[in-house]
Amino acid sequence: MRTLDHPARDEMRLDTVLAALADPVRRHIACRLNTSHHDHACATFELPVSKSTSTYHFRTLREAGVIRQEYQGTSIMNSLRKDDLDARFPGLLDAVFAAQDIEGGVAVLSG
Repeated sequence: MRTLDHPARDEMRLDTVLAALADPVRRHIACRLNTSHHDHACATFELPVSKSTSTYHFRTLREAGVIRQEYQGTSIMNSLRKDDLDARFPGLLDAVFAAQDIEGGVAVLSG
């Protein structure tokens, strides 16, 4: 089975995680994974970008350690690595998600 590389918890770097979450499209992906509490295929996200750009955003989140991606058949399923991020950077995700709520969430994508 094909697998994707993910950084271990102790390899996650604050600057890389913050850079990944600085983009509104990537923040939207992380917020959706946080609120849904289950895995989502890449294709289920309605993003205002091309498929190749969407792939780039998912890869950036995975390489930073924000999400975990696993193949299930022909789909790549995504999950938020909240436990790992909370252990490595306590309170970071909660602060990011709270700020996203204040900004208006998805409105940032369409505006």
